[in-house]
Amino acid sequence: MKVSDFNYDLPEELIAQFPIKDRSSSRLMVLHRKTQTIENKVFKDILEYLKPGDCLVRNNTKVIPARLYGIKTDTKIQVEFLLLNRIEGKKQSQDSKNEEIWEVMVRPGRRLKQGAKVNFGDGLLEGEVLETLEGGNRKVKFTYEGIFNEILDKIGLMPLPPYIHETLKEKDRYQTVYAKYEGSSAAPTAGLHFTDELLEQIKNKGVQIANVTLHVGIGTFRPVKVENVEEHHMHTEHFYIKQEDVEKINKTKQNGGRIIAVGTTSCRVLESISDENGFVKEIESDTGIFIYPGYKFKCIDALITNFHLPESTLIMLVSAFANRDFIMKAYNEAVKEKYRFFSFGDAMFID
Repeated sequence: MKVSDFNYDLPEELIAQFPIKDRSSSRLMVLHRKTQTIENKVFKDILEYLKPGDCLVRNNTKVIPARLYGIKTDTKIQVEFLLLNRIEGKKQSQDSKNEEIWEVMVRPGRRLKQGAKVNFGDGLLEGEVLETLEGGNRKVKFTYEGIFNEILDKIGLMPLPPYIHETLKEKDRYQTVYAKYEGSSAAPTAGLHFTDELLEQIKNKGVQIANVTLHVGIGTFRPVKVENVEEHHMHTEHFYIKQEDVEKINKTKQNGGRIIAVGTTSCRVLESISDENGFVKEIESDTGIFIYPGYKFKCIDALITNFHLPESTLIMLVSAFANRDFIMKAYNEAVKEKYRFFSFGDAMFID
């Protein structure tokens, strides 16, 4: 199976640069797997396709303002850090300052060798490169006073994907309305279409809402660089699911209801932890699951997702769920109908 099997032509003007004003007014393409038919709707119409007894499973991770611009202390050049994964949590240094160690993507990399020090926010945060990791990222020790996430809120920027070239004026528009647990470098974008009002209407219809927490890494944008899909090495991401959510999912399964994943991140968690009958358990772990055509789904019955990059692992996942030819037909129709693509774009419901 070749990476090029998942390519399609996308005019650049269809890549959404801004979120629309009303989250639930984005467009919704509905794909019916059984009949291989397509409908064009608005996202709030999702209510028509959810049934009492279903369970909607969403990812309640929260994006941190992980992009930092600082000054290298010796040469005074500007450098950029992108926080990826916390390696060690807060501890106190000898001078009573707080310390944390992170894996960080840096630019320009050639200027940031072991021992390099960087000042952020006029001294609010200081970073020291401890070592260069495999792949070119750095292991960095941050020193600060106070609360790390509060400092990030003051000096950090939202880590928007590389295909978004405009500045985001409101940070909360790159968060879901139910974002709760901080740790992501990218948003679980399928959830951006929900409003509090729509979620209340979904509950009132008799649909259960369960949560998983998967902290989305920047690896979600990493291109597939091998020609043969099966040879791609998937990035890993940290996740957990609580017992109360396990019970909602398993009860839905027992009663014959559908498990509907909101986004590929929720899907990857559920497929990572379910047994052969689709039942799940409380767990905290990492997943590097790579889902591509030929994969047999165990847990999910339907999927809400955005439109994904050509030749990406995400378009491979949806192709595994809905048949590659059907997905490519839908994507070509979306281009023809001028849907908005990627993180701030429109949505797809596959039942």
